[in-house]
Order: sequence, then structure tokens, then C-alpha cells
Amino acid sequence: MAVREIFTGMPWWVKWIAVPVIAIVVFGGLIASVIGFVIGVLFKVLIFVILVGGLVFVVRKFMSSSSRGDW
Repeated sequence: MAVREIFTGMPWWVKWIAVPVIAIVVFGGLIASVIGFVIGVLFKVLIFVILVGGLVFVVRKFMSSSSRGDW
């Protein structure tokens, strides 16, 4: 029995309103935790890129200034 056969003869609101609402209620916590995890990882990647970029900038600035002067 296919999903299409199950929904044959059902009103439109069952397919387009009731089923998605039930899915969100049942899997809402899972969806929210996955989205939260993805946003957390992206934030950590952004912080990592900013910190590494800042480190590279400081090291290059220090190296260019120290190459001109004597130690």
C-alpha cells in the first residue's frame, strides 16, 4: 500500500495542513536540536576563521615590522 493510495479520497486539508502539523509536533524537538547543532557548528567555524585570520594578520604585521629593525 503506497502513500499515494492512503491519501486518495482524503480532503486537501488532511494532506496539506494536518499531516505537516502532526509531523512538526512529533519531530519538532528533533528538528530544533538539529538546527541548533548546525547553527552552533557554523558559529564555531566563524569564530575559528576570525581568530586564525587575526593571528595571521598579527604575525604578518609583526614579521614585517621586525624584518626592518634589529633585534
